[in-house]
Amino acid sequence: MHDQLIIFDTTLRDGEQSPGASMTRDEKIRIARVLEKMRVDVIEAGFPAASRGDFESVQAVSKSIQDSAICGLARAIQGDIDRAAEAVKPANSGRIHTFLATSPIHMKEKLRMDPKDVLAQAEWAVKYARQFTDDIEFSPEDAGRSEPDFLCRVVEAAIKAGAQTINIPDTVGYNVPQQFGQLINDLMERVPNSDKAVWSVHCHNDLGLAVANSLAAVLNGARQVECTINGLGERAGNASLEEIVMAVRTRKDVFFCDTRLNTEQIVPASRLVSGITGFPVQPNKAIVGANAFAHESGIHQDGVIKKRETYEIMRAEDVGWSANRMVLGKHSGRNAFKMRLQDLGVEFETEEELNSAFARFKDLADKKHEIFDEDLQALVTEEAAEHTNEHIKLTTLQVCSQTGEVPEAKITLSVDGKEVRATARGSGPVDASFKAIEKIVKSGGQLQLYSVNALTGGADAQGEVTVRLEKAGRVVNGLGADTDIVIASAKSYVMAVNKLHSKAREHPQIDQAI
Repeated sequence: MHDQLIIFDTTLRDGEQSPGASMTRDEKIRIARVLEKMRVDVIEAGFPAASRGDFESVQAVSKSIQDSAICGLARAIQGDIDRAAEAVKPANSGRIHTFLATSPIHMKEKLRMDPKDVLAQAEWAVKYARQFTDDIEFSPEDAGRSEPDFLCRVVEAAIKAGAQTINIPDTVGYNVPQQFGQLINDLMERVPNSDKAVWSVHCHNDLGLAVANSLAAVLNGARQVECTINGLGERAGNASLEEIVMAVRTRKDVFFCDTRLNTEQIVPASRLVSGITGFPVQPNKAIVGANAFAHESGIHQDGVIKKRETYEIMRAEDVGWSANRMVLGKHSGRNAFKMRLQDLGVEFETEEELNSAFARFKDLADKKHEIFDEDLQALVTEEAAEHTNEHIKLTTLQVCSQTGEVPEAKITLSVDGKEVRATARGSGPVDASFKAIEKIVKSGGQLQLYSVNALTGGADAQGEVTVRLEKAGRVVNGLGADTDIVIASAKSYVMAVNKLHSKAREHPQIDQAI
């Protein structure tokens, strides 16, 4: 007998807390649809009380998703719970996830509350949330550093008040696997009504132990894991969904549980999240990295040729490495383009949007012979970004770079519909292009990151460029793709500048984070 392990994905909430990873409503819907296609059990869509934009995003995801439960995060206060309840109300299955810190340092230094008041507030919050839905999750924030006896009392009270899921977060990534697994075991044994709730974990990766801690908890009885695509999340990130799911599926002999996920959607989801957030996946990342199933050693290659299982414990096809490969070209029609994007979780609200994206596809098809799913994801991400941020657009770029001469860039931007031109020199063609853009936009942003990745193989592959700008503590990412890497760089810089010019969005977690 194998239990079901519930997968609670918080890419749209905790993942969005990565500096520069804020997503638009439409981007959240795109990711949510892919998560639904993957058969994720619970999607935490955001923190509705953080801002109007976050509320609207959670509400939009609730209306768009049919099969996964949609969750909204709320602090243990009435206003937050009210907003979360309203945001998830349209969902077929809505959950309210409320939390309150229980560690000595958090209660004393952050909450300025006595333990008895924290206990009372936690119990009240769960009872209050229950009037909106029976599906209530409670998290004692910083549980990993909380005093065990007090933690038991808070959890017992939350279950008694009606919490169906108890989530134990290692908020600051402080725990180690043996310790964290023992904590879950002790709580389940000591809390009298522990059998009345599903036990969950939410681990951060500050010491690189998020996945290990989560799996240790599963071995000790946890049956929900909170995780994110690519391990995206605050600071060093969260437990990676793909690593949790494939570890449990590959080693059923150890974990005695499994998920209901369609694992063939893992790689497409990874690429989509990477493209939207501008956070590239490292080549040696487990499961979804470009080298995850690559073999260079002659001994390894020989073994795999003779018997794949000699060096591969999973099939690449099972996580989506080849199952999602479809090639389009310049002769592909509009319907084939539309149908393939639907398979990738992309749907257009209007014919105008579809026609615009198809025109971009045809332009790209003139530049490269074969167009892969990665190209389509990048194309749609770029298209959506332009519709969201139409303040500044790249019109033309001319770069002169030759041996013995200082590179020069001539650029034309459309700023609120008016064309503006500038010329600048730099240490290279990309530097010159950025300086020319800055002459026009005067953003004042400091370049924090410049990263280039090839979207696919082949000499005609598109280069995907990520640019990260910081200004007055605000961090934004820009993403651009093109067969010309200098143009891709300019596109990514313009996208980042547009985000800086847009109305500053409140951080998804104003005061606290689990």
